[in-house]
Amino acid sequence: MKKLLTLCLFIGLSTLTFAQQAGKFRIGMDLGPAIPKNGGIGALVNIEPKINVRDNLNVGIRLGIAGLAKDVTYFDISQDYEGEVSANVSVSGTLDYYFNNGGSNFAPYIGAGFGYYALSSVEIDADTIDDTDVGNLEANFKWSPMLRAGIELGRFRMGAEYNFIPPSNLQDTSGAVIGEAVNQYFGFTFGFYVGGGRWRKS
Repeated sequence: MKKLLTLCLFIGLSTLTFAQQAGKFRIGMDLGPAIPKNGGIGALVNIEPKINVRDNLNVGIRLGIAGLAKDVTYFDISQDYEGEVSANVSVSGTLDYYFNNGGSNFAPYIGAGFGYYALSSVEIDADTIDDTDVGNLEANFKWSPMLRAGIELGRFRMGAEYNFIPPSNLQDTSGAVIGEAVNQYFGFTFGFYVGGGRWRKS
C-alpha cells in the first residue's frame, strides 16, 4: 500500500513539472456570457478534451451548450420579436496554436473549429401578431465554423469566440417561410484545464 501511495504521489508531482508536450492529454472547461448577433444575452458552457500534437499545438473535441434568447425577424413585418431562451448543443473539432516557447506560464493562443450544432425549437412571443399566421421555430441542425483567441496563464484560461451558425427559417402553419431567427453568437470564456503539463519548462 505504501509503495502504491508513493508511486501515485510521484506521478502527481511529476505532472506539475512537465511543460506542454506533444502526446500529452488535457481536458478543459470554459464558461461565460454569450451575446447573440443583433443583441441580447445568454450563457455558454464548453467541455473540451484535447491532445497536444506538438508542444504549442493541440487538437480537440469541444462539447458545448449555449442558452440564447434568439432574435426573430418576420419578413413582412418591420419589427423584431424575441423568442424564449433556448439551448443550442454543439460538437466541434478544434485546433489551437500557442505563442509560447516554454519560458513563461503566459501563453496567448488562436484557434478555430468546425462542428455540428443542434438548435432547439423556440416558442415565439408575438402577442401582437395573428397567431394563425406565425408558427414556431422548429428544432434543426447546422454545420458551422468557429474562431477564437485568448490567453492561458498557468492552468487558467480566458478567451473570446465567435460561432458563425447560419440563421434558422421560421415557417407558418402551411409551411411557407415567413421569417428567420439569428443563431450566430459571440462568447467570452473563463476556465481551466487539467493534464497536459505546464507551460513553463524551467
